[in-house]
Amino acid sequence: MTPRETVMSAFAHEEPDRVPCWCGASPGFLEKAQASLGVDEEGFRLRIGDDFRRVTALWRDPGPALAEGATWRSPFGVERSGIGYGQPLAHPLAACMAAGKPAMQAVRGHEWPDPSLVDVTGLRSQAMTWGGEYAILGGDWSPFWHDAIDLVGMEGLFFLMYDEAEAASLLFERVTDFYVASSERILEEAGDLIDIFFIGNDFGSTMGPLLGPDLFERFISPSLRRLCDLGHRHGLKVMLHCCGGYRPLIPLMLSDGLDGLHALQPRCAGMEPAALKRDFGHAVLLNGAIDTQMAILEGSPAIARAETLRTLDAMAPGGGYVAGPSHDWLLGETPLENVLALYDAIREWNDSRRERHAP
Repeated sequence: MTPRETVMSAFAHEEPDRVPCWCGASPGFLEKAQASLGVDEEGFRLRIGDDFRRVTALWRDPGPALAEGATWRSPFGVERSGIGYGQPLAHPLAACMAAGKPAMQAVRGHEWPDPSLVDVTGLRSQAMTWGGEYAILGGDWSPFWHDAIDLVGMEGLFFLMYDEAEAASLLFERVTDFYVASSERILEEAGDLIDIFFIGNDFGSTMGPLLGPDLFERFISPSLRRLCDLGHRHGLKVMLHCCGGYRPLIPLMLSDGLDGLHALQPRCAGMEPAALKRDFGHAVLLNGAIDTQMAILEGSPAIARAETLRTLDAMAPGGGYVAGPSHDWLLGETPLENVLALYDAIREWNDSRRERHAP
């Protein structure tokens, strides 16, 4: 089976000839790994056996020059500063409401982004690079929860959901309008070459969900359903990246239409791998769960290997699993030797299983 066939078999909850694997890596980690191994990014992914590749569109920011101290601006006009995408320098809608503008008026009056500024040029050539060999991830990341937080502040968003529910619903609707239109452009351009609509919103903390099932169903599910419906209309699987402990929300996520959950942090409340496999493994693809926090980031190659093999023993039987770290991006400070030990252990586990099942 090709890497793509192996991944899609896992989505179908079949037991493929081997467990597929995933790697999300930050630019900092990739730069370090490529320099250490003397390869380019594709060479690194071949070395570890990554079964996925990703295509991305670009946002053409029409705004003025960034304010002093800002390093990045979201499509919604929120400027940020700091490491990576940083932290918001201000919450524009919160400022409007603080100045006395009613919440509904503030949401309606915001300058919402134009989806036509999402540049899909070159998407087809990106996807065709791999000749159908790998499972292709695509679509807009669509972090509607995070953008709503950026616009009104986290505390402000929770107050809005309780005190101005209609305004909160409209806020999520307007943010999601952009992402649906953006991903529609992407999928119209290259959806026939994409396998998985990959989106990301972090609804969990170390201790559990950031919001309860009642708020999730009222405010989050409508957006999540729209995105799942979009992916399914284009014949794609839809996979959500979600950090933290969010087990109580999983039944709602599944009813909203998700086909895959990533990246399953086992040190967060409710995210013990074997229990997730037992309770949800029949209904959704589970991707990740190999402890990045301690075993990979702070451990040793021996610890990384042992943790990987332990997780595979719990998650792989019966199919419906993709092996990989429990975070979407390996950070620059992650020891390369531990990462190599993780992927070598996946290969070792697969080889051992083939030997056990050989006629």
